[in-house]
Amino acid sequence: MTDGTSEMTSVERTALYKSLGNPLRRRILDYLGRHGEANSTVLARELGESSGTTSYHLRKLAEQKLIEEIPEKSGGRERWWRSLPFRHTTPDPATMAPEEYAAAEQLALLKIELDTRLFRRAHRDYRGPGGWAQVRRAGTWMTKDELHAFVRGYQELLDRYGHPGETAPDGARRVDLRFYAAPEPVGEWEGEPTGP
Repeated sequence: MTDGTSEMTSVERTALYKSLGNPLRRRILDYLGRHGEANSTVLARELGESSGTTSYHLRKLAEQKLIEEIPEKSGGRERWWRSLPFRHTTPDPATMAPEEYAAAEQLALLKIELDTRLFRRAHRDYRGPGGWAQVRRAGTWMTKDELHAFVRGYQELLDRYGHPGETAPDGARRVDLRFYAAPEPVGEWEGEPTGP
């Protein structure tokens, strides 16, 4: 799977951010990620929407190549869908058009809310180093090149140990992971210089 950021235009990224920020589309993607496949009727029942509404949003997600139809299961008016592998890195905000930046910012605010819930759940469900919920916090000194190499290594670890849902081994569960890295601000703290 590759990150298609460089291949997308600003207009395409704006549409992507708006789509990912749509609450119903996020719920559809989440359902497909957890259950593998669904049609508009199943999604309507599970998400409390009309099948016409879920059908419309499924088509929009397919246009953005976030999901695809399952031809061997689809027939007539009944179309079945599955999610596609997807990876995206948001570009430098300074290079974004105003509408793209606004859409990315709205999506980021939604993600922060979801990630805060995940953070609280990880702490609530933590049962020690042998449990499913794991929490790690760290700080260290790195150069920018070392940080970038670390981020690449983090992705390589995810690729090595993670599995697509359809090929996951017995006993595997979907695990939500988040990674953040931010340098301490440049300035002073308690009279001592910080940052470079």
